[in-house]
Amino acid sequence: MARGDSEEVHSITSARAPHSAEVDHRERNYLISMAIRVACFLAFVAVDHWIRWVLLLGAVVLPYIAVVIGNSAIRNPGDGPSPFGVDRKELDG
Repeated sequence: MARGDSEEVHSITSARAPHSAEVDHRERNYLISMAIRVACFLAFVAVDHWIRWVLLLGAVVLPYIAVVIGNSAIRNPGDGPSPFGVDRKELDG
């Protein structure tokens, strides 16, 4: 059967990455953030200087930042319509 000009052709390059890859990426980022948090706690115990309070602040604030970054999804072109409204193309006139 011949393909007509009006038939829409989908490109595989616009497909999203697999969900498992996205979950792996988020888990890796979260684990790195938590490793930095543990390092901040250990350094807080080991250091006796004014910087120890900065380390404690980092250890307390880092879980919130890690969760926010871990739950934020980066939109790719193949993710479908924009959540902020309809993406409209310019009409040829």
